[in-house]
Amino acid sequence: MLRIAILDDYQNVALSLADWGSLGDDCEVVRFDENLSTEDQAAEQLEGFDVLCLMRERMPLPASLIVRLPRLKLVVVTGARVRTIDMETAVAQGITVCHTFAGQSAHATPEMAWGLILSLARSIPAEDARVRQGGWQQTVGTILGGKTLGLVGLGKLGARMVPIAKAFDMDVIAWSQNLTKERASECGARMVDKETLFREADVVSLHLILGDRSRNTVSATEIALMKPGAFLINTARGPLVDEHALVAALELGQIKAGLDVYDEEPLPKDHPLRRSPNTVLTPHLGYVTEGAYAAFYRDTVENIKAWRAGTPLRVLAAPSAEGNSQ
Repeated sequence: MLRIAILDDYQNVALSLADWGSLGDDCEVVRFDENLSTEDQAAEQLEGFDVLCLMRERMPLPASLIVRLPRLKLVVVTGARVRTIDMETAVAQGITVCHTFAGQSAHATPEMAWGLILSLARSIPAEDARVRQGGWQQTVGTILGGKTLGLVGLGKLGARMVPIAKAFDMDVIAWSQNLTKERASECGARMVDKETLFREADVVSLHLILGDRSRNTVSATEIALMKPGAFLINTARGPLVDEHALVAALELGQIKAGLDVYDEEPLPKDHPLRRSPNTVLTPHLGYVTEGAYAAFYRDTVENIKAWRAGTPLRVLAAPSAEGNSQ
């Protein structure tokens, strides 16, 4: 019997979005609807599985956990990029790692960022809650027209923010370590230095890939440069921002923040951000769309079938006998 674990199926949709039965009667599919938050818990719960199906980076697989999963032979991760699996250890343990369709992030994540921006500008979550509690309006909003959007990162996702900002009649400035004036101009933005971006932007939105160079891109120094009441939007990765400095600034009312990502996910129940004022918080919804999930799980089933047939697809890492990515 091939035992397959579907991890972090928070919405309980995985089994309905793909034909898992097509894998055959010799497969047992088990779904987990909550994050296995500690390594000991994960090792205990997963040691009897041959295949792990991961939803993006919700469940890390460090070397210390991989070696505690003796039956594991295949990992399928949704999306095309993953930084939370120790590939070297996986290969050494005879494990193949495959990926799926890249997802709908090119549209979904920028749309999520604008949802956070509008929610802050017009206090939508707070006023919705107030109406439901029997109250009426208490906040005074702000418009986006005539304001400045500062994009930290102008790659595929950052570039999609520009035409939407233009539709709101916003000026757009951008900065990243590798940005050129030519790239900024092509996207309809104006390149500035980092200090200028944080000083001038009314809304700062992060669209960088997390790495050693980008970690803590927004530190206490950058936050101190921001206009009073400016918005910081993060739909990329939590560690791009110094979380302690952010919490302190929010408590003092220096800025406001719309956050979809955090240093630790799920966000701990006692985390100070859950109590921080001047925030709109969402639980990493950027890539979470019906179309993306349907493609993710369809490709996951296809990957398992191909691996069982000896012809694995979309390979990220594999024992040498299984060859290269297809």
